[in-house]
Amino acid sequence: MNYAERIVIQSGKRGGRPVVRGLRITVYDVLGWLANGMTADEIIEDFPELEKEDIQACLAYAADRERHAVTIPPR
Repeated sequence: MNYAERIVIQSGKRGGRPVVRGLRITVYDVLGWLANGMTADEIIEDFPELEKEDIQACLAYAADRERHAVTIPPR
C-alpha cells in the first residue's frame, strides 16, 4: 500500500506527528486503538471520518518505519 497518499506530516498540526489525511487523528492514535483491541470497524464507528484504507495506511506506515529503524548492537 502507498500510505503517502493518506499519511501526512504538517508542521503545526498535532506537533508535527504523522496524521491521517490532514485530520487531527495521528498514526499513533490509530495504532494505539488497534493495540488495545479495537477492530477497524469499531474505530470507524467511533471516528466516521476515517476509512478502512486509512487504518491500513497507518499499519503500512508503521511497518515501513520499523523496516528502516536503526538497530544498536548490544555491548
